[in-house]
Amino acid sequence: MGSPIWPYWYSFPQTSQEIVDEGFKTIVKRWTPLFDEMDKLGIKFALEIHPTEIAFDYYSFVKLLKVFDYRKTLGMNFDPSHLLWQGIKPHLMIRELPDRVYHVHMKDASVTLDGLTGILGSHLEFGSTKRGWNFRSLGRGGVDFLAIIRELNEIGYDGPLSVEWEDSGMERMLGVSESYAFVKNVNFSASTVAFDKALKND
Repeated sequence: MGSPIWPYWYSFPQTSQEIVDEGFKTIVKRWTPLFDEMDKLGIKFALEIHPTEIAFDYYSFVKLLKVFDYRKTLGMNFDPSHLLWQGIKPHLMIRELPDRVYHVHMKDASVTLDGLTGILGSHLEFGSTKRGWNFRSLGRGGVDFLAIIRELNEIGYDGPLSVEWEDSGMERMLGVSESYAFVKNVNFSASTVAFDKALKND
């Protein structure tokens, strides 16, 4: 969707609430005609929530839903990697917004702040071990995918688990192959009975 106010993410010089609100109004003006056409065709839009977008974390996405009057056209492409490096616990996005999970990316990241680099990446290339965070091959980062799968099962999500692989520090074919295997291993269905259902009562 883009963001006319992304340059103001760091509120200095002071970013007023009026500037923020105007940015959201601009997005509504631009995207309402598109959403109207999507509604005619039965299409839903899944926004990937990450920095540079109008919605980049929990609260900015909730604000986006609010300014669009919670129309069902708009949901999220859930990508835990962009949430993790911002300090968010990704699975809580699913728990708090269960009806807005329209698509799921399986993507890992690792935060490795060492006292010299910061969370903004220091203008170092992806893959550099000096960066404060990097994308990682699935299972080699800090995302708690088991918690994510449990939350997805809780809300009855039955859509795809789409691997988005962006580990610049690892050979591509190895990473893609192991990520495919990782998803097959970590994905499990919810139980249909209580674990103690088979136990007999005395």
